[in-house]
Amino acid sequence: MRNRRKNAARFFMPLILLAVFLISVMVLSGIERGRSGLARIQLEETVRKTALTCYAAEGMYPPDLEYMKDRYGLHFDEKMYQVYYDVFGANLMPDITVLEKGGQCGGNEGNGM
Repeated sequence: MRNRRKNAARFFMPLILLAVFLISVMVLSGIERGRSGLARIQLEETVRKTALTCYAAEGMYPPDLEYMKDRYGLHFDEKMYQVYYDVFGANLMPDITVLEKGGQCGGNEGNGM
């Protein structure tokens, strides 16, 4: 009986350790996805606030991202994020979308305008 328990422990211990390892990897992966999603949301909010700052100061929304980079110090990691900034008119809030690169953008390496 005792020998049977030892054999069972030897059999199940690697399985238990493997399960713990896999669960740990999945949890850490989920945490990382949550962080990158939060950074994307924060960048989108930063672009929106920069556009509003320009509107308040100049009476018009910026015509493009380069304008905000040059005049308002907007900067972000262009290798990591694709920013779509679609202007409808100088007095209408632009449509701002930020996507993480790496599959979501379909490999588009445009200038984000």
